[in-house]
Amino acid sequence: MDNPPRPCRIGKNLGMHRAPLPEHLTAGSFSLRMSDKAGVTRTRTAARDLATVSRGIRVHLGSEASGAAALRAYTELDDSSALTHVSAARVWRAALGRTLEFDWRVHLSRRPGFSMPRRANVVGHLLTFLPGELVEYDGVRLTSPGRTWLDLASMAGVDELVIAGDSLVCSHGPEFPVPREPLCTVEDLHAMVAAHPGIRGARLARAALDLIRVGADSRPETEMRLALVHAGLPETELNHVLWGVQGSPVLWPDAAYPEWRISIQYDGVGHGDAEQYRRDIRREALTRELGWLEVRISKDDLAGERPAVVRKVRAALEGRGWRR
Repeated sequence: MDNPPRPCRIGKNLGMHRAPLPEHLTAGSFSLRMSDKAGVTRTRTAARDLATVSRGIRVHLGSEASGAAALRAYTELDDSSALTHVSAARVWRAALGRTLEFDWRVHLSRRPGFSMPRRANVVGHLLTFLPGELVEYDGVRLTSPGRTWLDLASMAGVDELVIAGDSLVCSHGPEFPVPREPLCTVEDLHAMVAAHPGIRGARLARAALDLIRVGADSRPETEMRLALVHAGLPETELNHVLWGVQGSPVLWPDAAYPEWRISIQYDGVGHGDAEQYRRDIRREALTRELGWLEVRISKDDLAGERPAVVRKVRAALEGRGWRR
């Protein structure tokens, strides 16, 4: 008689005997303090399906969390820590300049009197906060949008501060396809700088305030506007709407010169697919029908010390009668 089959035993490394984690712990990073509250044993938090990203912080290997979910454990470690600087800016989805966007360290701050945050991949700060400058958002403790912008002044140049500021104050009215509310206002930023006159970076922040405008949706749009301003060309108008013959809004250029009837459109990622290409052609044709000239700008037009956007826009302005 043949030997009967032996029962199949699954090794522990395959994870079949691991207790499932509570759903809220698999959605992002979590601290051991948080798992303790959820009744998860320390043996379970040492399992191989969890990565230790910093002392006392775990993340499930299957997690694709980003933003607040990826960083929440850092403010859950204790009641005194808050995300600041670039880390807070990422949670607010602020646009970051080309230097700041590559800073993936976690910026964690406490008030003076507490110990400096010290752990792997963490930049610790001791900062004084006024009432309202620390908030809870999307499950994390962090600086308000205005205070976040001011703290970036210790890390960035003027143009990068303008890029971040533009994105925080950006708004669009109900006549736009996707109306947008600002995270803070230009007045809020002025008030923030005034409240911290001696803070590191205050001089750069004051210089950036003069260049922040409402209506730029992305970093390239701000970079485009700044390139034109730095070259001595007239400043563009943002949030300008072109209205059709029926009295309804039909075009929303990224920037415009109403006096010379010139619209500027930045074609970013996604403008290469067939359907978007057809929409761009229709948009340009409608622009001409309304008596306007469209100038299309690409990523390459913003590159280098003498970006081509300046040459393109200057030619369009001169063709429409502008003289320096």
